[in-house]
Amino acid sequence: MARILLADDDDSFRKMLGLSLTKLGHDVAEVRNGKEAISVINKEPPDLLITDLVMPEKEGLETIDEVKRKHPSLKIIAMSGGGRVNATDYLNIARAMGADLVLAKPFSIDEMVASLSSLLGRAK
Repeated sequence: MARILLADDDDSFRKMLGLSLTKLGHDVAEVRNGKEAISVINKEPPDLLITDLVMPEKEGLETIDEVKRKHPSLKIIAMSGGGRVNATDYLNIARAMGADLVLAKPFSIDEMVASLSSLLGRAK
């Protein structure tokens, strides 16, 4: 079981993914943006941050940059469905900024499970 922080401004997507991860046995905390994510991480860093890249207040790229400076060992999965530019462009930038894995939305729960297994090093 991993402690996962999930940051996404899409309430229905965040709740669906959070519920799926909880059903897999993970302890999941949910936030709506990068500002909230940083606040939670500074209080009690999780094992893994899963963050959307396009969010209000503090976008995922800003969040990744700050997390990697303050908590360099924290694992990060970045996800995006795009925005003003192609999702692939955002995800490539996120990878360059320190995201350990990237997923383009929409993705299946199986893809997320495989990503978690790969990143956390144990079967989920």
